[in-house]
Amino acid sequence: MDPASATLDAAFWITSCVILFLLVLSGFFSGSETALTAASRGKLRSQADKGSRGAERALKITEDNERLIGSVLLGNNLVNILAASLATSIFTRAFGESGVALATLVMTLLVLIFAEVLPKTYAITNSERAAALVSAPISIIVKVFSPVVAAVRYFVRGVLRVFGVRIDPDSNILDVHAEIEGALHLGHSEGVVEKEHRDRILGALDLNERAVEEIMLHRSGIEMIDANAEPETILEQCLQSNYTRLPVFKEDPENIVGVIHAKDLLRAMYKIIGGPEGDASKLRDFDIADVAMKPYFVPETSTLDEQMRQFLRRRTHFALVVDEYGSLQGLITLEDILEEIVGEITDEFDPDGEYPVQQTGDGMYVVDGAMTIRDLNRATDWNLPDEEANTIAGLVIHEAQMIPTTGQVFSFHGFRFEVCARDGNRITELKIRPL
Repeated sequence: MDPASATLDAAFWITSCVILFLLVLSGFFSGSETALTAASRGKLRSQADKGSRGAERALKITEDNERLIGSVLLGNNLVNILAASLATSIFTRAFGESGVALATLVMTLLVLIFAEVLPKTYAITNSERAAALVSAPISIIVKVFSPVVAAVRYFVRGVLRVFGVRIDPDSNILDVHAEIEGALHLGHSEGVVEKEHRDRILGALDLNERAVEEIMLHRSGIEMIDANAEPETILEQCLQSNYTRLPVFKEDPENIVGVIHAKDLLRAMYKIIGGPEGDASKLRDFDIADVAMKPYFVPETSTLDEQMRQFLRRRTHFALVVDEYGSLQGLITLEDILEEIVGEITDEFDPDGEYPVQQTGDGMYVVDGAMTIRDLNRATDWNLPDEEANTIAGLVIHEAQMIPTTGQVFSFHGFRFEVCARDGNRITELKIRPL
């Protein structure tokens, strides 16, 4: 064997080993990119709280995704281009001009299988573990390449600005709420997440975006006690009522002077008459204002999240809702807010609450006009819009631009609405069917 042949053989094998090493580096960069971008920050935070330094480094690296991806892509392109150049060199030396095509074919297969598909498949299936493992070397690479990446970033933004495209510097911040909502909807559509679980989590997330006025009991449906009524009448009303707490007004229903709790009322009356052997005639001197609690008023624009915090802080479950002029609009309870999370809460005093939506044999749904659109959507898994109205009756009035009469039929948003009953200007019952 002549020296030239020996040198050629030695150079061939050395170059081949360098190419294989570069392919390993390419696979490392590809897998790292996938692992760090696909890893759940929530899971990484949980692992970091348990003492995982790799997960903590991964969290720190992914805070600036633009710099991370730029550094990884820079390294990946460098090794891929270098590997392709070396392969073209040795294939051309061995096979002549046809070596260019052969090198392209061989390197494409090698890069596709061993530098792209294989590492990315592993990274996707073990994203959090892989992200923690590669966080140390990737953090070094990000620091080394950061000047080049920064220059490229400014250059790219400058070019985009020429074409009228402006990049938001905070665009890399994840919208966690949207991410969770999207994951829940996807999980439900794939059968992984139950509808009830999805609704409860989304209900809890939406508390900060919904106002008290959306779920309050309207003032037309509030049961009140007249402070000037006879004690016997007040006692009878409390015993017959399905509610434990009742507002107390004086002369005008707008003039709320207190809120009476049934236990406080019975306890006070029992004390006045002197126990089981007492004299009931002593109730004539009973003044309900002495027993009623001070009313708690809240603005109708308060968010449900803030109102729930206030209920817990004040240790009360009942609030009266007023508008910007101080006029009574309705009332809200802690149970109303909890129902937005867990769904309808019923007891033995809510016989009609167990079936808020009744389906007839012809595919129609009979609903109360005062039922909120959100509750109907949750009960039927529909998507009726609730931006313009809170209740089903309000939606029909808004779309019809009039107060419908009994028997009128409307079609909008892909549904058929039939007005079944009215009480004055209020729509009390509707029949709905998807078109």
